[in-house]
This record gives sequence, structure tokens and C-alpha cells, in this order.
Amino acid sequence: MLKLSQETIDQEEELIRQSISQLSDNERKEYFHTVKSQIKDPDTYAVLNWFFMAGLHHFYLGYWLRGCVHLSVFIVGLALIFAGLELLGVLIIVGISIIELYALFQSQLIVQNYNNQVMQKALDELRKFKTK
Repeated sequence: MLKLSQETIDQEEELIRQSISQLSDNERKEYFHTVKSQIKDPDTYAVLNWFFMAGLHHFYLGYWLRGCVHLSVFIVGLALIFAGLELLGVLIIVGISIIELYALFQSQLIVQNYNNQVMQKALDELRKFKTK
């Protein structure tokens, strides 16, 4: 994952908010109706990460491939433990957990960036529909 900058993400969010404020009342209502179900909660993301270091939080944001890879690696680690290769299995699980710690410590920023992308896409679609 790319290193995210709080300042950059905040600037993007502010530009989006300014664009939303320029919409008409009907457009703003339509916009919020569109994004309401797509916006994600950073706390839910962090909880999924904290309790299930197996990558389930990636599914929450719709990152299916990343979620499948992390979950598969975690399952392989468990399978190796049960197959008698405890050290290798534990090392794999510890490795994937260390990778997942980044997502845990950056959960607020990761979800804010995701939500910015959702909001920008909704604005772009609204503008595209408006110009037709």
C-alpha cells in the first residue's frame, strides 16, 4: 500500500466538501443519498483488523483480491501449524500480522482516503449525468 499523507487526504476532503457546497439542493440531496450507503466507518475497519488479523478488513472496503491473499496466507500458516510444521506456520502468521499492523495503525487514514475516493466518484458521476 502506498504511504498516505494526512495533509494530502485532508486537502482532498476539503476540495470535495467545497464542490459539494456548490451543488444545488436537489443535487446535494441526490449526492448524499448515493454516498450514504458507500461510506465506511474507520472504527469498523479497525475492529475487523484487530480481531481478525487474517485480512477481513480488506473485504470491508471491497479490496477482494488483497483480502483473499491475506486470508489465504493466514490459513496456510494455520494449516502448517496443524500439519506439524509449527515454526513455519507461526512465522507465516506473525509475518502477515506484522503486515496487517500497518493497516491497524493507519485505519483512520486508510478509510478516510477510501471515503474520499467514494465521494469524488459520486461527484464525478453526478457531474457527468448533469452535462448529458
